[in-house]
Amino acid sequence: MRHVSAGATGPARTVVSLVGALCAGTLLCALTACSPSSSPTSSSKETATRDEADGGQRVPYWIKGVTPEEVAERLHVTVPAGATDRRAAHQKGFQDDGLLLAFTLPGTDTGEFVEDLAPENPLSHRKAPLPSAAEVEQTTPFTRLGLKEPETLADVTEGPVCAPCQGDLDSLFVAVHPVDAQHSRVYLRGVD
Repeated sequence: MRHVSAGATGPARTVVSLVGALCAGTLLCALTACSPSSSPTSSSKETATRDEADGGQRVPYWIKGVTPEEVAERLHVTVPAGATDRRAAHQKGFQDDGLLLAFTLPGTDTGEFVEDLAPENPLSHRKAPLPSAAEVEQTTPFTRLGLKEPETLADVTEGPVCAPCQGDLDSLFVAVHPVDAQHSRVYLRGVD
């Protein structure tokens, strides 16, 4: 095989140019075929909800219009009647679905709610945010509900409730954070 210098002329330069153009074209075609969107302005963090010709959707995607009651049922929990600011989301995944439920309770009801969850092990309390919390991107983020991630908050009681759980629920995690002197926000993240 003969090495062609950058200053080559004639047929050798033409071959080098054609090979370069073919490689660039192949790379462009491969990137275009594998890209999540044909739009050059779409963000890779966007969750696809595009209807395709066969009626399917790209996975993962967020199910629209889900209610806190529907998510609570899938998590096998009962939201207390005194709960306010109820928020929920359901992310359809390839193998597992992500379920988010958050609500605010009077402090007196929070302990009873967590006790009724019957965690397999005692929950832990941490005074400070987790050091790596800002670097970790959650698969099912509470930011979807307009809330901060529990891992980024101080004064949080948290832990796994069950894994595996009853029915199709694979795992359930709870975090409780005081929002003021009389109320706490309960965060529930499940995988089913």
